[in-house]
This record gives sequence, C-alpha cells and structure tokens, in this order.
Amino acid sequence: MLSRHCFHQASRRALSFGTRNSNLKGTLAATADASRLASVSSRQEVSSSSSLHFYSSVANRHVHSTLTPFIPSTVNNEDAFLKRYLSTTASASLDQNETKEQIGFKKLSPELEQLLRSEFEAVDANHDGKIDSEELKHLLRKHKDAFRESEILEISELFYVGNAAQGVPIDRLLKAIDDTLQGKEKSSLGAGTCAAEYYYDLNHHQWRPEDLENVKQTHIEPTTTSDKIALAAVKVVRFCFDNASGWNRGQITTSKILTRVIFLETIAAVPGMAAAVIRHFQSLRNMERDGGLINMFLEEATNERMHLLTFITMRDPGIFFRAVVVLGQAGFATGFVLAYIISPKFCHRFVGYVEEEAVSTYTKIIGAIENAEQGSDLGMWQTAKAPKIGISYWHLGENGTVLDLMKAVRADEAEHRDVNHEVCEMNSGDVNKRYDPGARIDGALNKYVKDMMTRAPKEDK
Repeated sequence: MLSRHCFHQASRRALSFGTRNSNLKGTLAATADASRLASVSSRQEVSSSSSLHFYSSVANRHVHSTLTPFIPSTVNNEDAFLKRYLSTTASASLDQNETKEQIGFKKLSPELEQLLRSEFEAVDANHDGKIDSEELKHLLRKHKDAFRESEILEISELFYVGNAAQGVPIDRLLKAIDDTLQGKEKSSLGAGTCAAEYYYDLNHHQWRPEDLENVKQTHIEPTTTSDKIALAAVKVVRFCFDNASGWNRGQITTSKILTRVIFLETIAAVPGMAAAVIRHFQSLRNMERDGGLINMFLEEATNERMHLLTFITMRDPGIFFRAVVVLGQAGFATGFVLAYIISPKFCHRFVGYVEEEAVSTYTKIIGAIENAEQGSDLGMWQTAKAPKIGISYWHLGENGTVLDLMKAVRADEAEHRDVNHEVCEMNSGDVNKRYDPGARIDGALNKYVKDMMTRAPKEDK
C-alpha cells in the first residue's frame, strides 16, 4: 500500500505541475522526483502495474520522448543539464496536431503559402499530410540550382535525426519556414540536437567561387585582460617568426612562401586536436554532451593537416627543418595543452588571433601571385596545376591552380578564425551553432523559400 500510495502521489504531482506549467524543465523535474520516490518505496512493495501504466501515460503526455532523464540531486543548473540531455525529441513544447487556423503566419503571403503547400503535397508520397526525410530529399532535388547533392543528403539526414525519424506535419513545416523568415533564432520545427555529437561535414571545404573571392580580413578587439594577453602573445610570436624566417626582408618568393606555410601548418594543427582530446575526456568524465565542439575541432585539426600534406608535395623539407619542427611542436603542444586545461577561452581567443594573422599572410601571398610577372616562379603559380591531393580535397576542378589552392586555404583559415572567436562567447551547455542540426535545417528552409520566390515569377511567365 505504501508503494501504491507514493507512486500515485508522485504521479498526481507530475500531472498537476504539467497542467499549471507546460514548461519542459518543470515537467521533467517532477517526473524525475516521481521516479526517485518510486525507487525508494519499491524496497517495501512493488506490485501495482496499473500505477505504472498511469505514471507512464502522465509522463508521455507532456514529453514526446519516452526517455525521461534522471536529474542528479547535485545538479544546480537544471536548464544547462536538460539542454545537454535533450536530443531527438520531435518537439516537446509543441502540439503536432495544431491546426492551420491556430498556427497563423506573419511573413508567408497567402500566395507563397499556397505555392509551398502544393509542392509539399506533391512529394507527400503516402498522403499522410507529413513530410519525412525521404520526401524532403525529393523536394530539395527539385531545386538543384540552390542545393548541391551533398547538401541534400546532409539536410535529409539531419531532418531524420532531428525529428526522431518522424514525419513533420505540413502546417508545422510552413510555420517553421515562417519563423525563419521572421529571423527567429530557433524555428518551431523543434529539431533535436543529438546529431551535433557525432555529425561530421564531409563536404565542408568545397568552397564556391564566390566564397573564395569574398574572404575579408577582420579583427575582434580585445575586451578583457585575457583577450589582451592573447593578442599581445600572438603579436610577439609573429614578430619573432617574421624576423627569424626573413619574411619581411626582400620580395616574396615561392621558396619563402613554402618555408613559411609548411612550418606554420605543422603547428597550426595542434590546437584543434588538443582541444578535441581534452573536451573528449571532459565529456566522458562528466558524462555529458559537448554540443558538437569535439567534432568541429577534430575537423579543424584534419583541415590544417591537409594544408601541410598538400604543401609538402611542392617542397620536401630537409633534416634541419624537420628537427626545428619537432622542437617547435613539442614546446607549443605542451604549453597549449596546459593552457587549455586552465583556460579554454583564452586558448580559443589566442587561436582566433593567430588565424587573423594567417588570413593576412595568405592574402599577401595571393596578391603577390596575382601581381607577379609572367614567366617568373611566382607568376607560374597563376596557371600551374595544384597538387592532386589539394584538387581532390578542395574539389578545385581538373584545372585547379596553385592560386586557387591558396584561396581555398585562406577561406579555411578565415573560418577557423571566426569559429574560435565564436567559441569564446559560448556558455556551458550551448550547442555549437555550426553543427546545430536545427540551425542547419532552418538555413536550408530559408534557402529553399528564397529559391521558390525567385522561381515563382519565371514560372508565371
């Protein structure tokens, strides 16, 4: 009787709390309390299957996932805890049966809404009024001018994962599109974030021509003492390296360029790997998610290593050079790992400033190649084919040149710059925006609607 009484009491508490407040955190906390009460009382009596059925129905009435997290008593910030736990819940705060009249659109015009609805219904193969990942794939393939095949496969996979394999009602999909047009940070699609923990963008560095040409040199002004120390450290290191390597003396030559970039890339691949490994152990130790940062830093380290592997096909360093690399890598790696354990934000700000200098360096290299005299060693890079490994990795095309290669590397460095500066602004429990499935899906929906809006006048004619 004690077990039955405790169980019913805890269940009623969860139900009444959920009725008064539909907030997901409160519901999960209440159901977690119910679970703990039931566990204690089960030592005396566990017999009521009807109570278990009642409890399950109450919990699932408010949470679309059948997995309710156990919230340890030591957790102080339940918001951060739940943010790390929640994954493929289709949308815990939205009613999937919400009607068209209840939804309402603020940005979608009636004409555009009807146009989108017609396209959705055309790919709804099973006529259930929902769009699943396979149907989304067919939909996006109608817009190949806007989406590459690799993007279509990526978006459909994230759509599948983010909605736990469920189809999304057409009205909810239209509402999500309306949200993106309003500029909301998160649409009402409610995609889960678990994919951020294992997602890798295999086509990430296949830059479009406009991406290569529009790289800007930017600078984040230091605001804290830590930022100022990081910037000062980068300036000192650059000054010493420029003078030691003779970079500022005389004209820029192919020999100077290769010496500089090969050495720097042996060091540049260290921070990403160090950050990923430390964060990996932290995730295991704390038994929590990392929000997609581990994969991003692993990919960053791989990208920097690909820079190196490409450049060494253009020049094979000698023994002395390799010895200097070993010493430099050992010293820098040791210092960076220790610094990262103490202050990750300082390290990411430091790397962000390093990448600012890298973008500046590659911009000078590109300018020197473009302005070099025809027939000179540097001028030949305007038309000389890039190494095969570089053509393959960056998809430079059959006739990709060394100049194209340098532009692709500069685009990589610009992204690393922005990524590391952005990480400094993230809080514990935040999901990496660049690997956030919901953000990527929202971006795809926005691109899709823009393509529809540009197509519509042409099709009317």
